[in-house]
Amino acid sequence: MNRPQHRARKRFGQNFLQDTGVINSIVRAIHPQADDHLVEIGPGQGALTSQLAASTCQLDVIELDRDLVPGLLAAFSVYPRFRLHSADALKFDFAALVTDARPLRVVGNLPYNISTPLIFKLLENAAIIRDMHFMLQLEVVDRLAAKPGSKDWGRLGIMAQYHCQVDKLFEVPPEAFSPRPKVQSAIVRLAPWPESPWPPCDTGLLRQVVQAAFGQRRKTLRNNLKGLIDVGHLESLGIDPGARAETLELAQFIEITTAIHG
Repeated sequence: MNRPQHRARKRFGQNFLQDTGVINSIVRAIHPQADDHLVEIGPGQGALTSQLAASTCQLDVIELDRDLVPGLLAAFSVYPRFRLHSADALKFDFAALVTDARPLRVVGNLPYNISTPLIFKLLENAAIIRDMHFMLQLEVVDRLAAKPGSKDWGRLGIMAQYHCQVDKLFEVPPEAFSPRPKVQSAIVRLAPWPESPWPPCDTGLLRQVVQAAFGQRRKTLRNNLKGLIDVGHLESLGIDPGARAETLELAQFIEITTAIHG
């Protein structure tokens, strides 16, 4: 495919993927099928789009940079199941794309400045999503896949793992992009649980609890959760009020949330 010449824009966080080997590895991980409904966020110059569209799946792409739209339309309008939305993914109504029983499969090379809020937005739509494959900064992927007790364990990983199975697939070096970013990247798969391994709880309150608990990482639960739950209540749950949030497992955050809600 002859891709249109386009100068990457810093304000959109654009780093265009150009390494064929990496693109092929991503496509193998996604394994698109003709009966899939894929949604690509930020197709850019269409490096990944070309292989997704070739699978003849239903493909919706969401592109914020209007200068890229003509080139994408010229390259992919030949596919009858291709639709382009010139829009901001952070404001986009993903539920409006669902027209039948098929859940969405979401993919994208996400710029750092929108990755966390966009992931939170998509987690809220987990009921209509089969899986998500994202290229992200390595540090964000490490936070998504983190385990209790590590420096990366925090709000993003806890909320992602409550909603999804999280798998870090592989890392991608800066030279795979143009222009080269200054950081390492990685591919992550987020697959909403078909049957959750976690007890149900108020997810809005869980998010509030986790945000408060990690508000000041060096402080204890006694200090960070003051006003949400008292020391005696924490102790009755078998949780040390003098512990720091990073030592707690997801199940314990759910217990705290359920206790507050109850």
